[in-house]
Order: sequence, then structure tokens, then C-alpha cells
Amino acid sequence: MSVRSRTGPLIPALLSAALLTAGCAGQEDAESGPEDPSSSATPHGYVEGATEAAEQQSRLLLGDPGTGDTRVLDLITGKIHDTARRAGVTELTTDGRFGYFHGADGTHVLDSGAWMVDHGDHVHYYRAKIQEVGELPGGPGTSIRSDAGATAVTAADGTADVHSRADLEKGTLGTPARLPGTYAGPVVPYAEHLIALTRDGDAPAKVAVLDRSGKRVAAPESECEDPRGDAVTRRGVVLGCADGALLVREDDGTFTAEKIAYGEDVPKKERAARFRHRPDSSTLTAAAGGNAVWVLDVTKRAWTRVETGPVVAANTAGEGSPLLVLETDGALHGYDMSTGEETAVTEPLLTDVPEAATGEAPAPVIEVDRSRAYLNDPAGRRVYEIDYNDALRVARTFDLDVRPSLMAETGR
Repeated sequence: MSVRSRTGPLIPALLSAALLTAGCAGQEDAESGPEDPSSSATPHGYVEGATEAAEQQSRLLLGDPGTGDTRVLDLITGKIHDTARRAGVTELTTDGRFGYFHGADGTHVLDSGAWMVDHGDHVHYYRAKIQEVGELPGGPGTSIRSDAGATAVTAADGTADVHSRADLEKGTLGTPARLPGTYAGPVVPYAEHLIALTRDGDAPAKVAVLDRSGKRVAAPESECEDPRGDAVTRRGVVLGCADGALLVREDDGTFTAEKIAYGEDVPKKERAARFRHRPDSSTLTAAAGGNAVWVLDVTKRAWTRVETGPVVAANTAGEGSPLLVLETDGALHGYDMSTGEETAVTEPLLTDVPEAATGEAPAPVIEVDRSRAYLNDPAGRRVYEIDYNDALRVARTFDLDVRPSLMAETGR
């Protein structure tokens, strides 16, 4: 692999833990105090086997379905790591640390060795060795959702298992707990509970709040017809429905469900079916048919439809940032989410996408973090790093030895 930069040398490698944020250090002082002898023995935020850093430790998980080759690209050092070949992989998802390589017969779990821990008023970033974890049962249609304590695996038939997150962090799948019954969509860990959709016959699905063993503890009034798509935000869990979305929130132990309606009749093919967003952001994107993108501002409880060219992929860093849209012309386009005006476009074209856009191969994706976006170019065997705050400038180009048809970012 080689790296080409338009902005000078690569980002310096891992920063010293001594540069941790002042806010975190302040909390440590307040909690420990000068008389606490444990303050020097176990630093605040300590994780055994990991190195703490002062900045995000992003890594890209990459997969080539044609050959089964997989790679991990460290965006801090620029180094690429070979990982086990996985034949038959058709999809790649992540929960911010673990990569899930979905295949016909099961889902392989890879620990990327990069993650963050959000303490509310400050964040800890970690890096550790990359390691293979194991193989989860479940073929196409398996959905995996996680939080700090649990990983829920929902099969295509609606059955669901819950794994201890601590087991995965130790490099083992452990013994999962099978939840009772079946569900109408992915089971989503949230606020030390599980958010699930249940359905009685042909009636619309309803929200059920479960404890970690699967016992129902709340059932906020709700209806969700034809559920498709979900996302966890700082404002709560968003569930896509035929008439808009349901926002499920927890406040002081009480769970509520609030409908965020489209406000108009939307044909099925133009509904939001798969949300993309920057982790922790409350601004979601989803394709709105072939030539537009939905933007859901969860804070304002409002949908906006942005008319674009033919959409291959879309994402955004959130409020104040552009809507990023890869279109079938092979260029990345930037749009103002409030006005719908196109504000930037990459030149020359970045990738050849007509084949992917027609469904014959996995379509490229746009991954977004707090300062950069990443676009995979399978045909060109490369990944672009985009400065979305600088007119979509290509900051770095990573040349690879595989076709990165599948891509997901961890460490965020």
C-alpha cells in the first residue's frame, strides 16, 4: 500500500497519553484528590491491554467479496494490516469497535483494536491489537447492534441472542442468552435495556422495552407500520416506519415513543430504509428514492428532502456540515442541508460506480467522523480521505492491494 497526500506528511503517530484532555484530567483530580493513593496506580479511564490516546484512533475495515481478502487500514499510522480471508462475505457492519463480516453461513467478528468510551462530558480513545474473535451463526439478514454492555444478534426469522460485550472484548463470543419470542426488526441495546419491535399478526409493530434478559419492562404507546432502518443517537433510538420514524427515548428511567412524521404521503420506494450518520450525531441521512436524500434532524423533529443527482451513497457529519452524496457520475457532491443548494463537487471524478449503483456489486459507502470523510473506490483499489469542511478537498489517497468493496470505520 502507498499513501498519497495533498497536504504534506502523514498525521503523526499515536499521541502520548500525557496529552489527555484537560476536562478528563480535571474530573480525575476531583474524583481522586491528593490523598487518594490509588490515583497513580490506576489512571482514570484505564483499560487493561489498551493504550489511551488524546485523539480519535480511527481504523478502516476493508473487504473484497470477490477474493475474500480483508484488511485493516490504520488512519493514524497509515499502515495496513492483513486479516483472515473470509470467503462469501457480502456485507460489513460495525458498532464502532468490532467489525461484522456477514456471509451466507454466518458472521465473522473482528476486533479492530480501536474504540472510544463516552463519559458524557469527555471521551476516552483507545487502541489495542487487532484480533479475530469468532464466528456467529446466522446468514443473510442477520442484524447486530451493540452498546457498552451488550451485543444483540437478531436473525432474519426474528429470533435474537444477546452476548456480553465484556466477552467480546476478551476475544471470545461467550455463551449468549436467547431472548423469548420473535421480533419485527433488529433488537437495539439502549440505556441499559433492549429496544424491540413486536407484532401481533398483521397489525403494525409496537415498541417493547426489555431488560437484558428479555423481560418486558415497558411498552410506550406506539405504532410502526413496515419497520425498516434504525439508528442510535444522543436523542434516543430512531426506528424507520412507513409514515416517518419513531423516536424512543429514556429520561430518568421512563421510556417514551414519539412519532416524527414525514408530513406527506411517501411512496414505499422513496421511504427512508437505511440510515447513515456520524456516530453520536442527531442528524440522519437516507436515500429518498433514486434522485434525492432524506435528512432527519432528530433534535428539531423534522424531515428535509434534498433533491440531488442519482444517489449511490450519502452521509453527513451533522448540523453545520454539508450533506455528502456520491452520485452515479463518480463524483462526491456537497449540499447545504437547509437550502438544498449544491455547494461543492470533487474534480476529477473519484470512482467508477455505475456497476455498483445497479446492484451488481456492493455500492461504495461514505464514512464520516468529526473532521474527515472516507470514500472507497473498489475499481481503483483505493480509499479517499476527504476534508468536507474545505470544499471536499482530497486530503489523502490510500492505494491498496485489494478491491475495498466493503468498508466500515471504527475508533469513533
